[in-house]
Amino acid sequence: MPTVRDLREQAGDEPITMLTAYDAPTAAIVDDAGVDIILVGDSVGNVSLGHETTVPVTVDGIAHHVGAVSRATDDALIVADMPFLSFGVDEKDSLENAGRMLKEEGAQAVKLESGPHTIELTEKMAQLGIPVMAHLGLTPQHVNQYGGYPRQGTDQEAAERILELALAHEEAGAFSLVLEHVPSNLAAEITAALEIPTIGIGAGSDCDGQVLVVNDAVGLSEWSPSFSKQFGNVREEMKSAIDDYISAVESESFPAAEHSHEESDLDELY
Repeated sequence: MPTVRDLREQAGDEPITMLTAYDAPTAAIVDDAGVDIILVGDSVGNVSLGHETTVPVTVDGIAHHVGAVSRATDDALIVADMPFLSFGVDEKDSLENAGRMLKEEGAQAVKLESGPHTIELTEKMAQLGIPVMAHLGLTPQHVNQYGGYPRQGTDQEAAERILELALAHEEAGAFSLVLEHVPSNLAAEITAALEIPTIGIGAGSDCDGQVLVVNDAVGLSEWSPSFSKQFGNVREEMKSAIDDYISAVESESFPAAEHSHEESDLDELY
């Protein structure tokens, strides 16, 4: 299993791979494939739980999914995504919520959607032994403030602010940084400026690694963002299998004799 130190030292070397997973079967497949990091993302809210955004996801909800993923994972580093208002409001609560993911659910690190308010918190967590993956650019928990999911860092002032925050979180002790939906040239500059690895999603090819939502990567999502790519068509495979199942039941070809057992020693019941 790679440690946060291993991944920090991987910056500028071999590309880092990260995918989300929210349940044990998916985590086992992702882990067996050899991905470096499994992110138990608060994207579970809109990917798996039927919410329109990540905002409704709770600490208990994330803990439930982190535990499921950790029990099925042997090799990948597990990062728990801290949900909306679980951090940054009260320091004590923030530390307890993050620490719970490591102590009780088996994560090795947490991810914070970052800003000026998480610099000191990142430093405190690092001091206490809670590794922090920072996250800048598009931070989906701010959807109500953004009014959607717009690209970030598109003007000089905004780009400089993201770079400053990236440097500040590195200084505070973050072991890596997710850059989401920012111009590729900005991501390249930030990557060059940092010693910790950057992991991009919609941030171009110059980051030290890449992350995708697993449903998008395997083609299970009905829709995926323009910066994503479907590497399979699991949705169609599932639909085909379910169609075949319905047809087999309706035609009475399933279950067949090989799917059943008859006990010859049973007496007649009536």
